[in-house]
Amino acid sequence: MSKIEFLNSTYNCILDGSDSELMGFAKEELGYKRDKGLDFVAKFNNKYIIGEAKFLTDFGGHQNAQFNDAIDTLKEQKVNATRIAILDGVIYIPTNNKMFKFLKENKQQYNILSSLVLRDFLFQI
Repeated sequence: MSKIEFLNSTYNCILDGSDSELMGFAKEELGYKRDKGLDFVAKFNNKYIIGEAKFLTDFGGHQNAQFNDAIDTLKEQKVNATRIAILDGVIYIPTNNKMFKFLKENKQQYNILSSLVLRDFLFQI
């Protein structure tokens, strides 16, 4: 589906493209400001959704950087879209690590979800 078809569609749909193409669409059409590609751009019930998807396999180091990328997308202000972080892996293991603490303390404030419930989330928007 092209960008024009996506914009004009009245159906639920997901935009297909590279991280940079999705970022370009979000910047042009939705007011996204970050210089970080996106993993997910969709339109459900005539509402736009943007997001980052990460599979976190360990605690600390590079995994923290991946986690921070997803969280920074959630914190992006003035975007004309619902922001989500699709996170799977060790983040849901109850420990004292930074990722689980953030999840526990912010679960009501941000849309953080597993890919296992993404479909249900999209259809309830």
